[in-house]
Amino acid sequence: MNLKFAAVAALLLTTAACATQQPAGTMAPAPTPPPVAQAPAVPIQRNFLVFFEFAKSDVTPEANRVIIQAADSAKAGNVTRINVTGHADRAGSAAYNQALSRRRASAVMDALVRRGISRNQIFVFARGESQPLVATRDGVREAQNRRVEIVLQ
Repeated sequence: MNLKFAAVAALLLTTAACATQQPAGTMAPAPTPPPVAQAPAVPIQRNFLVFFEFAKSDVTPEANRVIIQAADSAKAGNVTRINVTGHADRAGSAAYNQALSRRRASAVMDALVRRGISRNQIFVFARGESQPLVATRDGVREAQNRRVEIVLQ
């Protein structure tokens, strides 16, 4: 009985081996390579704040560092539009602050252009004292409100 069992097992193994072999003269298809792992995309920073001295629109060295970061992110992140919005604190008249916020936004735009950003990508807005970061009474100097926001889109 053991001999009969061994013969049947050998026959089954031979049949299974023959079923997986390729006919003579043909090649087995190449194994598919494993998928290549791609590095995940690193998200770019899209919002930047540039701060200014009281009643000034000059770009300080610290402000310039922020502008450089924004320009580098814009170049790396396939950005098609950059909104540059100037703001002012509530010291001074509304008309003065409106003009000051425009000068600040224009100064930032010029700095971005010097860093290789196309002027056609930049849209400049001036909000004056109408959108403070920190709410204050009229006439109050607040450093956080003397800013330009750069938004990459």
